[in-house]
Amino acid sequence: MKKIIYIAISALLLGSCNEKSFLEETPRDFMSSKNSYSTSADFDLAVNELYYLTRYEFYCNGERSVMDYLFGTDFVWNGSSGSSVPNLAANYGPSAAIPQAHWDKLYLLIAQSNTIISRLPKSSVPESEQVLFNAKAKFFRGLAYRTLAYLYGGVPLQLEEVLGPKTNYVRATREQTIAQAVEDVKFAAENLKDITAVKDGEVSAPAAYHLLSELYLAQDKAQEAVDAATKVISNPALGLMTQRFGSRATEQPGDVYWDLYRTGNQNRSTYGNREGIFVIQMQVDVLGGGTDITSIWSSPGSYLLERHCAPQTSLFKMYKNGVSLTQSPFNWPTGDYTGGRGIGSIIPTTHFDKEVWASDFKTDIRNANHNFVRKFAYNNPAFKTLYKELGDTLDIDNPPAGYTFLTGENSQTTFPGRYLTCYQTKVTNPYDHPKALYSNAATYALSGSSGGTYTDQYMFRLAETYLLRAEAYLKQSKTDLAAADINVVRARANASKVSASAVTLDYILDERIRELGVEEKRRLTLGRLGADVFYNRVIKYNPYYSLGTPFTKNFTLYAIPQSAIDANKDAVLDQNPGYL
Repeated sequence: MKKIIYIAISALLLGSCNEKSFLEETPRDFMSSKNSYSTSADFDLAVNELYYLTRYEFYCNGERSVMDYLFGTDFVWNGSSGSSVPNLAANYGPSAAIPQAHWDKLYLLIAQSNTIISRLPKSSVPESEQVLFNAKAKFFRGLAYRTLAYLYGGVPLQLEEVLGPKTNYVRATREQTIAQAVEDVKFAAENLKDITAVKDGEVSAPAAYHLLSELYLAQDKAQEAVDAATKVISNPALGLMTQRFGSRATEQPGDVYWDLYRTGNQNRSTYGNREGIFVIQMQVDVLGGGTDITSIWSSPGSYLLERHCAPQTSLFKMYKNGVSLTQSPFNWPTGDYTGGRGIGSIIPTTHFDKEVWASDFKTDIRNANHNFVRKFAYNNPAFKTLYKELGDTLDIDNPPAGYTFLTGENSQTTFPGRYLTCYQTKVTNPYDHPKALYSNAATYALSGSSGGTYTDQYMFRLAETYLLRAEAYLKQSKTDLAAADINVVRARANASKVSASAVTLDYILDERIRELGVEEKRRLTLGRLGADVFYNRVIKYNPYYSLGTPFTKNFTLYAIPQSAIDANKDAVLDQNPGYL
């Protein structure tokens, strides 16, 4: 009897409720997709993921973050290939690792941004805070679409969270993709906080206006580009650093340009750097910090600019009368001006090494030996003792007579080769690597786990904003105003003034090389300017790409990854021209 009554009561209770809601789980003591985007704290964590993904794509994804944004351009080439020739069809083709890696990472950044934007209206976050979270998410989504447009041309636009499989994407045009980026970044610029109200490394209104100026240039909207850049340049909290500052301000040799790249000098809160607009934070040996001295290959890995841009001096050899010297001139890896633990993958072209400096070769501080090394001090005491007649340094522009060299792979004997190439010291930390990396602190000998660049990195810097505005003025044929902006940058560098009549797009692109060098994601700059400018600059200044697969205009864009095309079974995802 008791059993019958129990069953009857249970049936009554079940009959009086919604069966669907009865079976639905409501998470109360664990995180799920339903309760993870509710409070301001939840969205703070979600935005942190956007910073992480941005740092991963542009700085911490191994050689993808270094080589891919510099190779195939007008001012560096692949030193680790020896005399082999580039196979651009294979490197940039539909099944290659390069286009796949950037496509995946940038769409992951878009997906995370979309989740934030889509979840905010249903959250408990106050409306006033929702605007700020929206601005942050749209900044990063705009950054991702801008990058995709420059790398691939038009791409599919997805502006809402995807909750299930979607297999019918179609490509927007390049113009539509950039327009979406403009819309996102404009909203961010109008709603983010000023740079004085954010933490180091946090996006701000000036960061968005800087990016917006660049995007307007991509749309040929010169006045809008001028206006956006002016909002940054006229901000009283920003200014070029013109006096020595920071952690090594009294050190010689050195200057204010050198100071910009020394450890701890990039942020406002440490040494009052007013030039950094958006600074990527690289915290050494902090969980999720982007730099791990125990392994440069951690995920995310260290920024490998030192590894790829500095020479591998351990393999450099000198010969006299055809006989190898008994001692190597250089110990390696050593944290001095020989470049840490470089392997010389990235070598400056003659245009970068010599031509862009022209008459200011000896006066422009950006080209001083402590900023752009061409004279290498011998750091092996035994070598200096045995070969005193060679002095203290090897000048690769004026090598000692009577000697021959092994400078690179396949018995390369001329400079630069990857075993001894000129390089910018912004890629490394001379005499200031993390202490735990020194195997011998007295001689600055480094351990085998070194090779990263252990400093915060400029994503946007005010000197570039001046050059963006100069480019916009040039579009308006206001060469006097363009020259004035360029000369602000050149005056800080102790370089001669450029006249209005000498300002051309090529001149501005050369000034970007002088000021930014390997700091710049050069492929994005050339991609923004379009296939004609991109192609002509590469053909004119980079002889490496006249070898192997000829550099044709189709290589100014990556292929759409074949995996994306194959997965998109319900619509056609068109491939870029020139790729099979």
